[in-house]
Amino acid sequence: MAAKRPGNWTEILIRQGIISPDQLAEAEQMASESDMRLPDALSRLGYATGEEIMRAMAQQHSLDYVNLSEVVIPPSVVELVPESVARENAILPLAESDGELTVIVSDPDDFEVIEKLRFILNKHIEIALAPRENILEAVNRYYGQTVGESADSMLQEFTDTAIDFTETEDDAAGGEEEVDESSAPIVRLVHLIITEAVQLRASDIHIEPFEDRVRVRYRIDGRLVERDSPPRRLLGAILSRIKILSRLDIAERRRTQDGRIKVTVGEKELDLRVSVIPTNHGQSIVMRILDKDSIKVGLRQLGFADEDYLKFESLIRRPNGIILVTGPTGSGKTTSLYAALNTLNSPDRKIITAEDPVEYYLPGINQVEVRHEIGLDFARVIRAMLRQAPNIVLVGEMRDLETAQMGIQASLTGHLVFSTLHTNDAPGAITRLIDMGVAAYLVSSSVVAIMAQRLVRVVCQKCKQTYTPSESSLRAAGISPEMAADATFCKGRGCGSCQGMGYRGRLAIFELMLMSSKIRELAFNCAPTSAIRKAAISEGMKTLYDDGVRKACRGVTTIEEVLRVAKQEGN
Repeated sequence: MAAKRPGNWTEILIRQGIISPDQLAEAEQMASESDMRLPDALSRLGYATGEEIMRAMAQQHSLDYVNLSEVVIPPSVVELVPESVARENAILPLAESDGELTVIVSDPDDFEVIEKLRFILNKHIEIALAPRENILEAVNRYYGQTVGESADSMLQEFTDTAIDFTETEDDAAGGEEEVDESSAPIVRLVHLIITEAVQLRASDIHIEPFEDRVRVRYRIDGRLVERDSPPRRLLGAILSRIKILSRLDIAERRRTQDGRIKVTVGEKELDLRVSVIPTNHGQSIVMRILDKDSIKVGLRQLGFADEDYLKFESLIRRPNGIILVTGPTGSGKTTSLYAALNTLNSPDRKIITAEDPVEYYLPGINQVEVRHEIGLDFARVIRAMLRQAPNIVLVGEMRDLETAQMGIQASLTGHLVFSTLHTNDAPGAITRLIDMGVAAYLVSSSVVAIMAQRLVRVVCQKCKQTYTPSESSLRAAGISPEMAADATFCKGRGCGSCQGMGYRGRLAIFELMLMSSKIRELAFNCAPTSAIRKAAISEGMKTLYDDGVRKACRGVTTIEEVLRVAKQEGN
C-alpha cells in the first residue's frame, strides 16, 4: 500500500539527509499552529531550500523540475497565458506542443488551479515544478514588471473594459484632448511604462501614434524592442499625462516641445529628457532615460585597451589643446567625456561646460545650458566662459564654424578643450573641421588627439559559452589562423537575464589618433582623409574594427556585433 501522499516528498528529504525526523516534526507543528503550508514552514525554519523541496516533490510525482535561470521561454509561449492569470496563480507557461501546454507550478496538488487553467486556456495542461519565489521572479522578468501591477495587465484592463477617453472633434484632425491630472488609471499606466523601461535597462522610451494603434518601444542595449500597444483612444490621455509631468503646454499640438521629468523608480532618482514632435497621426514622444549612475564610470571601465588607456590618460592631463571625440548619436561620446571630467575634477581645477542640453549634473563642475531662443548659443557661451578663467572647457558639440573657431581660440589661449564632432572615424574629423571653414593651420596646431568610438553589445555573462567560428566567417572578418588559435570566442545562448538576446550591457570600441608631426603636416596641407588614415595606421593607430576584433577574440563581444557597428579596413 502506498504511503500517504504528503509524506512522500518529506520521506525523500529525510532519506537524502536534507532534514531529520525531528526537524520535520517541528515544521509540521509550526505549519498547524500558524496555518501555513508544510513546505513553507520547512523553508521558513531554514531546514530545506525551496529548490530541495521542489526536487523532492518532482521525484514523488514523477514530474520535471525546472531551473528557471537556465531556460529561455519563447515570447510566443509566454503570450499564451495572460499576465493577470500568471500572477494571480503564481504559474508560468513553459512550452507548447500539439495543443498541450506545459505550465510551471509550485504545488502539484493544487488541482483547482490546474482545472482553472484548462478552462481559461482551453488546452490540455501538463505541469512541471519550480519554487514559488522563482516562478514569481520569472513572471516579473518575462512580463516586464517587478512588483504588483504591470503595464501589460493595465493595458488588458483598458482593452477589456469600457474606460473611454472619448476623442474630440479636434482629435480627428490629429490633436489630443486634455485630461485631468488625477485620472488614476492613466497616471498609473504612464508610471508603469517608465518603471518597466528602467527595469529592462532601456535608454529611451518611444511612444509613436499610428492610424490604428499606439506603438511603445524601448531601446535596450542600442536595439529597439517593441513592448505594449495601448488602444489608440488612450493616446491623448497618455500624452497629456507626460506633458503635465514635464511641464509642457498640453494645448500645444503643432510645435515641437522639449521638457524634463524627475522620477523615482525603486531607490533610483532618474531624469527623463522629453521630446515631443507632431506627426501626421498625432504627437510622438521620446523620453530619454538619464541615469546618474551611468556617468560615474572611470576611464578604466569604458573599455580601453591598456595601450590606449595610458595614451588617453596622459592626453587629458595636458595643459592645453583640443581633444575631440567623434561618433554618431548614441555612441557613448558624452559618457566618455564625463568620465574624463570626473577624473580631472578636483578643487584646484575650474571646469566649465557648454551643453545643449545639460543631460547630467556633475557636482563641482560649472555647467551652462545653451539657449538658442534667447541668443545664448555655443559661441557666445564659450566667449563668456573664457572670462571665467577656467582650466578645462567642454563644448557639447562643434556644429558650426563660429563654435569651432571659439573652441580653437580657447585652446590656443592655454585651455584644455574637450568637444564632440559627428564623423565616421578619427581621421575624418580633421577634414570635417577644414570643410567647416576652420583654417588648416589652426586645426594642425590646436588639435592634439581625436578619438572615434562605437558601442558594441557585451556577451551575457550568465549564459556565455565558448564556440569555434567557421573558417569562412573568420576569413570574412580578417582574423588570421594565428589570431584565431590564441582567441576565445564566446556567444550567449540566451537566458532570462538577457531576455533571450545573448547580450547584456554595452562596451565601447575605440580608435585613438594622436596628432604626430606627420599628421599635422598632412592636416596643414589639407590632405584627404584616406592619406591621414594611412599615416595614422602606419604610426600604430588601432582602427575601430581592429579594437572590436580584439574584444571579440577575448570573448567580450561577438564578430557579428563588431561587423554591425564598424567596417573592416578596405571595405
